[in-house]
Amino acid sequence: MEIDFNEYQLRCELHGHEDDVRGICICGNDAIATSSRDRTIRFWSLDSSDKRKLACSKILLGHSSFVGPLVWISPNQEFPQGGIVSGGMDTLVLVWDLKTGEKVHTLKGHQLQVTAIALDDNGDIISSSVDCTLRRWRNGQSVETWEAHKAPVQAVIKLPSGEIVTGSSDTTLKLWKGKTCLHTFDGHADTVRGLAAMSGLGILSASHDGSLRLWAVSGEVLMEMVGHTAIVYSVDSHASGLIVSGSEDRFAKIWKDGVCVQSIEHPGCVWDAKFLENGDIVTACSDGTVRIWTVHQDTVADQLELDLYTSELSQYKASRKRVGGLKLEELPGLDSLKIPGTSDGQTKIVREGDNGVAYAWNMPEQKWDKIGEVVDGPEESSRPFHDGAQYDYVFDVDIGDGMPTRKLPYNRSDNPYDVADKWLLKESLPLSFREQIVQFILQNTGQKDITFDSSFRDPYTGSNAYIPGQSSKVSDVSAKPTFKHIPKKGMLVFDAAQFDGILKKITEFNNALLSDQETQNLSLTEPDVSRLGSIVKTLKDTSYYHSSKFADSDIALLLNLLQSWPLKMIFPVIDILRMIVLHPDGATNLHKYFEAKNDILMEVIKKVTVNPTIPANLLTSIRTITNLFKNSCYFSWLQKHCSEILDAFSSCNSSSNKNLQLSYSTLILNYTVLLIESKDQEGQSQVLSAALEIVENENVEGDSKFRALVAIGSLMLEGLVKKIALDFDVLNIAKAAKGSTEAKIAEVGSDIELLAKQS
Repeated sequence: MEIDFNEYQLRCELHGHEDDVRGICICGNDAIATSSRDRTIRFWSLDSSDKRKLACSKILLGHSSFVGPLVWISPNQEFPQGGIVSGGMDTLVLVWDLKTGEKVHTLKGHQLQVTAIALDDNGDIISSSVDCTLRRWRNGQSVETWEAHKAPVQAVIKLPSGEIVTGSSDTTLKLWKGKTCLHTFDGHADTVRGLAAMSGLGILSASHDGSLRLWAVSGEVLMEMVGHTAIVYSVDSHASGLIVSGSEDRFAKIWKDGVCVQSIEHPGCVWDAKFLENGDIVTACSDGTVRIWTVHQDTVADQLELDLYTSELSQYKASRKRVGGLKLEELPGLDSLKIPGTSDGQTKIVREGDNGVAYAWNMPEQKWDKIGEVVDGPEESSRPFHDGAQYDYVFDVDIGDGMPTRKLPYNRSDNPYDVADKWLLKESLPLSFREQIVQFILQNTGQKDITFDSSFRDPYTGSNAYIPGQSSKVSDVSAKPTFKHIPKKGMLVFDAAQFDGILKKITEFNNALLSDQETQNLSLTEPDVSRLGSIVKTLKDTSYYHSSKFADSDIALLLNLLQSWPLKMIFPVIDILRMIVLHPDGATNLHKYFEAKNDILMEVIKKVTVNPTIPANLLTSIRTITNLFKNSCYFSWLQKHCSEILDAFSSCNSSSNKNLQLSYSTLILNYTVLLIESKDQEGQSQVLSAALEIVENENVEGDSKFRALVAIGSLMLEGLVKKIALDFDVLNIAKAAKGSTEAKIAEVGSDIELLAKQS
């Protein structure tokens, strides 16, 4: 059965929690709240500067132990900006006013952990607990309590019709009208952990038995969904008919018509998963990160962020994987095979990618012979790996004619025709092998009787294939190649800061000025020192960025220090400015000074880039300029001074300091995005030239080279300088990049090569 479904991709990651994220609450159209083992609740709202992302606008502190269930109170007379109800291990139910961020009710009554919360049609709060009871709360008081199950109550929801449904460790669900049980649902083999209403159909349940069930309100099982390999903690449904589940097996699974259509892997247990109104999915993970997944292409994360997530997953799996009873990450690398063995037949296990491979010492020939991959122990997954990913099958395909055996990875959920098409193109093999490869897959996976869509579309060109014996088809979709890393969308910033170290360095410099009679007049007064402390405190408290403000005198103090302090002492002041421009009010306040006749920032740039340069000044100032791209009010200034800025920082390319190299390539990448948007051909030419200089420098570190290559590819694809790039022999640069041992550099090299070969 063919299912129409668009795959979800990462939209953004929300960082802030310091421990497992346990619960998610959808708050209106574009905000969420999350709970954590770190005892906090965080409220996230849409980031005004980037529609893909959410920013933490409030942190709610009040629970003394980890926080679990959350429920949203829609804005009303009592809570004009909405409210949150939370439950915790501390047995408390707390009610929060989001306007103030303060708790307005502390509801005490449960004897053990609060496991779930719902709101009924009258606004009453219904809470469940490990103490086996349900409680009804009204106006901050407990008005009703009853024993709902003979075992801990793990979940509670309100149906659209008004009834309450509970799930319990006794393996049952119960349907309630008030305190009266209308029906008991039997069927699960273990604890019922999560519940959700499915509009027009019934009730969804998630269980420790690894399954999901859809029940009619009458108690009939309409559908059972099996696919998770561990406890299923949560389930949710969307108006589109999709279902999402989160499990201890580290996957969020998406279901349609009872079939799992996608499994999204996480670097830890998925405690909760919820749909946003627009169909995006929010997941809560034990790694402390909240992630949002989307099918909307305009909100998919940048390729850099996608690559980072892939790397994070790979590192997580490597850290957990054991081979031959040994931790994979602790195995020696291939370099260890350079050391001769001591006896014939001596074995050694080394790490190759995500696998452990055994070698035996061949004494007569004085070399290590490869024995094969070490299989995981019985407690580990036996699914094979290929190129860092796990598959249901990895076949050895013998093409013949003395050619080496090729690896063909395949999952049972894949369309074998799609797999064959992409694999033949990847391996540069004739498409005439297509039907043979498909039959090989079907025979070796026992899928011979399953019918798949055999229509072909080249994943690189979008065109159909010619297959002998078939009439040719003309695609009704315009041929458009797809690229992995280009074009670049959105701006990159440097948003990490060691504020305590910055203040310490300013204090150290200030004391030095005080100790010298000639410079005492340049030192800070006590009120100035106090003001700097307040500035840093405001910058540290990111949860209040939406409301915190800076006085004009705050900005004036920093700019005065830049102009009056000795050159060797100004880098910590520049570093504070770097963070000021990421603060909404700070950025707006600082911008006023850009419009003045004496452009202080350009003066600083000229000052810090004059030889001999001080690396700390250079690094903090280039990162400050890079951060200006975060706020559109600086765009015209950045465009106006593009040539001066690139010239001033061009020495960073030849620097041996990797941080300077990366900062310069990030500046180039941000300028690429800005100048493509503004259709500035002259500026694009300057940026292209600077990016080409970076990639031609053999001493440039990998990440810096990658960002420069992404800039080149983006300028060629969406800018106005493709012909100029070709004149610079960019095709040979692309081919050189393709030969890199770093996968992402090789991939963007392929992108540029494909682009260069297009007419």
